[in-house]
Amino acid sequence: MTELAATPRDRYAAVGEEIIRIPLNYPNRLAWWICFGFALLLLLMFFISAGVLFWYGVGVWGNNIPVNWGIAISNYIWFLGIGHAGTLISAMFLLLHAHWRNSLNRFAEAMTLFAVVCAGLYPILHLGRPWFFYWIAPYPNTMTIWPQFKSPLTWDFFAVLTYLTVSLLFWYIGIVPDLAAVRDRARKRRQQVFYGIAALGWRGSAWHWARWRQSYRLTAAIAVPLVVSVHSEVSLLFAAGPIPGWASTVFPPYFVLGAAFSGFAVVSMIAILLRHALGLGDIVRERHLDLLGIFLLATGLMTAYGYWAEVFDALYSGGKQEIGTLLDRLTGIYAWSYWGAVVGNFLPLQLLWFRQVRTNPFLLFLIALSVTIGMWFERYMLLVTSLYRDWLVSSWGEYHASFWELSLFAGMLGVFLVPFLLFVRFLPVISSFEVKETLFEEERDA
Repeated sequence: MTELAATPRDRYAAVGEEIIRIPLNYPNRLAWWICFGFALLLLLMFFISAGVLFWYGVGVWGNNIPVNWGIAISNYIWFLGIGHAGTLISAMFLLLHAHWRNSLNRFAEAMTLFAVVCAGLYPILHLGRPWFFYWIAPYPNTMTIWPQFKSPLTWDFFAVLTYLTVSLLFWYIGIVPDLAAVRDRARKRRQQVFYGIAALGWRGSAWHWARWRQSYRLTAAIAVPLVVSVHSEVSLLFAAGPIPGWASTVFPPYFVLGAAFSGFAVVSMIAILLRHALGLGDIVRERHLDLLGIFLLATGLMTAYGYWAEVFDALYSGGKQEIGTLLDRLTGIYAWSYWGAVVGNFLPLQLLWFRQVRTNPFLLFLIALSVTIGMWFERYMLLVTSLYRDWLVSSWGEYHASFWELSLFAGMLGVFLVPFLLFVRFLPVISSFEVKETLFEEERDA
């Protein structure tokens, strides 16, 4: 649509109309209802699985000594990592004035927000008495009892709550101008009221824009360090413990880069699906797919260095337990998780050296899907292969996820998909005014 418009003013109006029409007159409603119905079934599975957990306790899971961290915690790390690419695309590239981000940042921010919500639920559900989760928060109480600040649960509380709060503020501040644009184009009264309240009285005055840019960039500057700090804190949950296979100084950068790796994979899949479903090929262009493929390849190679560093640390240490854990990952009963991570993350990834593959939506989607699955295998491998054979032979024991753990994971996908689909249906999925800025930059450079 934007290429067909004759003048710059026509192109700007066409872009605004193409994006703003989606929440007011959604295309492919039948396909959306089918996806939403499937997501609701997954959400129902989550409530059933959580209800069984609350009624019977964590004994319904496969967790046991020594593997008292199962896929609940590996999924916590996996979901938290998915959100990192959204923050990188939105916040860091905003500060770097990379205008190509404007076609991707809105739904990437929403992905971050809902992924962090899913991640934050897992440590609460993993507690023995989850209804007392607020005990890990430092709040004034009559018993003057404070949480144990040496506990990883308290670290998680601060990390997830901070990340969720900043992500929510950053997403909402960024969407306000587009909410006002939808309000002004709405014809139904309930739409005018809903978008009018959500737009916070935005009128687009110079004073509004000045304050908006200040708050948007300030929140972006706060969000960027969180990408490093939050997943570094998660890595310390491992590295701070005396467990073979975890005592490595490479863990903080390894976890941060792995999180960005999985996050770029999910952003690529969402971009391809929305581009096809909503007919946004002239806004989410081949150039954006090419850049996503480049970032996916770059972060994947950095993650591969973390794999190599883990092997090197184990061999260089000379410790029998470290080397034994390494050999067990390669050939033991959980070797399927290690080799699943290696194959899923790095073999299809090598196709991204070629631009023809990066700009092919179908191939890029399959590679991103492979990376997403491979990173789940990696989180599982890091947890289980180090825990199930601890220092004491008498405490060795295998771990196998139970049905209720797997059903909770499937239900958690519903927790992610239901609000995301509602976002796609009722809110602008792409930043209209920022895409116009991109067009202006392209015309000025031309």
